[in-house]
Amino acid sequence: MKTMLAVAMLGALAWASPAESAQCGDILGHSVQQLKTRESVDLCEQFKGKTLIVVNTASKCGFTPQFEALEALYQQYKDQGLVVLGFPSNDFRQEHNDEEKTAEVCYLTYGVEFPMFSTTSVRGDKANPVFKALIAKTGESPSWNFNKYIVSSDEQQVVHFGSRTSPDDPKFLAELEKMLAAK
Repeated sequence: MKTMLAVAMLGALAWASPAESAQCGDILGHSVQQLKTRESVDLCEQFKGKTLIVVNTASKCGFTPQFEALEALYQQYKDQGLVVLGFPSNDFRQEHNDEEKTAEVCYLTYGVEFPMFSTTSVRGDKANPVFKALIAKTGESPSWNFNKYIVSSDEQQVVHFGSRTSPDDPKFLAELEKMLAAK
């Protein structure tokens, strides 16, 4: 009987999601592939307890220069626990089909050092699980590229900002600093 119970418990543990095993919420409870690599990142393991800016990006968009302000925020606040997570998406038909070109725009053109992930969908039924969780928490789906979600370090609060809100907008900065201070 003890053996059967032990086997059942081990089986349950093997099927536990990363969120359950590492105690992260729906936003960070996933592994995602890094841009232009075959390596995956366990978001919970890497970013648990961090304040996040999660953004859907595109390399051929009028808002693409927002990479500069996002990188500046990342550099300014990373020692206070901020991480920017970039998710390239072709949902609005403004991303390269070749991740090499996407990476070139991010890393070489704009000097992005914050984590960037493989091209993915960010809206509708095909949205990746991170964006599904963000949409569920805010009721706001990306309506274009460079939608930004500020996520509290405990994943309980999420605030959405549309594409037209620049990362250096005073309201955006106030919300970010509020979330960082609450940590």
